[in-house]
Amino acid sequence: MRTSRTVRRSRLWRWRRNPLRRLEDVLEAWILLVVWLAVAVAGPVAGVLSGRATVDSLAQRRAERHEVTATLVRDTSDPVVSGGTVSDQVMGTVRWTARDGTSHTGRTQVAAGVKAGEKVVVWMDRQGRLAPEPQTPGEAAVEAAFMGAASFAAVATAAAAGFFGAHVVLERRRQRAWETEWQQIDSPWGRATS
Repeated sequence: MRTSRTVRRSRLWRWRRNPLRRLEDVLEAWILLVVWLAVAVAGPVAGVLSGRATVDSLAQRRAERHEVTATLVRDTSDPVVSGGTVSDQVMGTVRWTARDGTSHTGRTQVAAGVKAGEKVVVWMDRQGRLAPEPQTPGEAAVEAAFMGAASFAAVATAAAAGFFGAHVVLERRRQRAWETEWQQIDSPWGRATS
């Protein structure tokens, strides 16, 4: 029982009246409290806002793109092996007819091993240009979660770095004050201590 009271008191010693407590100790305690509040409040808010913005952005991108059926102009190559993984998508030349009836040709990602003349699905943006396939809602949710977690981590890292910087400055001030006090004590004794 006595040990727990001692531990509890030792954790809060900067907040209690104490002849050994310095202004730097009180400042460090307040800075630490602000850092914890920033991580506890601003971190989740930043994470939620970032995740929500990511979901909205990806949903808008999905809404701006549409599928078009195109014809493959040339045979595509076999799947590409890169770094030990096999990619089933390769660049291929396709031809499609726009909504206004004009014929267009372009290069985009298509399945590997497809023969010329076969129909493939390609994605277009609002300007009628070839675009990458938009993410599915599930993929968008995963990316939004990642972005939210990254934002939370960024806030926590910035707060921790701020506290560390303040701690270094306050520690230097404590050391200078400590050295000054030692010099004042050395003078009456008439010798330098090391």
